[in-house]
Amino acid sequence: MLSTEIFRTGAAGLVICLMAGIVNAETLEGALVKAYKGNPTLKAERARLRATDEGIPQALSGWRPTVELSASYGFARANSSLTGRDKIGDVREPLVGSLKITQNLYRGGRIAAATDQAESRVKADRARMADTEQKLLVGVVIAYADVVRGQAEVDLNISNERVLQRQSEATGDRFRVGEVARSEVSQAESRLARARADRIASEGSLIDARASYESLVGEAPKFLKPAKPLDQLPMSLSDSVELAKQNNFAVSLARATERTARDGIRLVIGELLPNLTLNGALDISQETANDRNESEEVSLIARVSVPLYASGAATSRVRQAKQIASQRREEFNQAVRTAVKAATDAWQTLQTARARIKAFSAAVNAANIALEGIREEANVGSRTVLDVLDAEQELLDARVGRVRAMRDELVATYQLRQAVGAATAERLELPVTLYNVDDHYREVRGKWWGLGANDGK
Repeated sequence: MLSTEIFRTGAAGLVICLMAGIVNAETLEGALVKAYKGNPTLKAERARLRATDEGIPQALSGWRPTVELSASYGFARANSSLTGRDKIGDVREPLVGSLKITQNLYRGGRIAAATDQAESRVKADRARMADTEQKLLVGVVIAYADVVRGQAEVDLNISNERVLQRQSEATGDRFRVGEVARSEVSQAESRLARARADRIASEGSLIDARASYESLVGEAPKFLKPAKPLDQLPMSLSDSVELAKQNNFAVSLARATERTARDGIRLVIGELLPNLTLNGALDISQETANDRNESEEVSLIARVSVPLYASGAATSRVRQAKQIASQRREEFNQAVRTAVKAATDAWQTLQTARARIKAFSAAVNAANIALEGIREEANVGSRTVLDVLDAEQELLDARVGRVRAMRDELVATYQLRQAVGAATAERLELPVTLYNVDDHYREVRGKWWGLGANDGK
């Protein structure tokens, strides 16, 4: 009966603590929002994407003219003399100005290929950023769930240690009056030492979980409110697999990377094709000497160049680009397989966790009933101290197992959404202003001039 009172007292104390902290309770949604807003890894990926956006105006610059203005001015004096004659001085002040304009008309398709390649790289980095975003958010879910689970395990182990402490003391009292043997006292002490070790281990795991949470969210966890598993999941394993093949961001990244490699083939082939440029120039020179001389020249010249043989380097680069494209294709195939495995693993983990929750819930109910009965039997001498200790351990194991299964269910729902590309801030409907990948893209795509850089804030 004493153990029952201790369990009830511990539970009541836990309820009071929960009620006191509920006002300042943190939610999983709040943690996800904080990470989305402030995580440096995600911010770095956004900066990477903005840098990749700049590849498009760089590629498009191949269609734009280049204009160069140059000027020079100087002073020169030369003296010369002939035998028997006076020296002749020649003073010159040359002034030269030049304006040159070059316009590409055809570069073997390289400008179009470079533009397509830059667009493909943007798509690849958008997929990479979305994949990073999902990994971050699911990582926050895992850290959050680990803290909640860890705190629950610590509470259960503290309660169990207190029960076994009182149990050990009561067994010692009974030994001193001759009701139990010395071996039963040792059994109670052994279980108490084990409970203390379990409590210490759970506290260490909780510290690790809190550190992981802080590294992702940016602040230490306070009182975390238990979260509910996601709904709106795929209806079956086959649905999960098909969605993963189409929407998984690692697959999208590999697909765009393969397209980038194929654009690279066209880019290198362009080195073997003719080039056509239009060159315009205005040259003005003025020289002040003994006589003032001025000249002005205007030219407009179309120039075509046809590569005939370049030591085989260009053709080697074409073959190399084709092999790289083959490599990217196989990497895409592997990305699909990896996505299918991730979806399958998440689905099976979810089904297993749900089944374990039901099983452990039944085990907790049965273990509670069994413990009460064994305690009553022990009071009349038909059960030993070891029987009571075993029953208490079974109840603790069932409770811990249920806590862990609930954690696994929560995490598995997010991992399943991640596998099918539905765990971004937008798809999770987080209450936060979403980062718009098109804003910077539209800003710089057609830009002809400007040194200012948008930092995305």
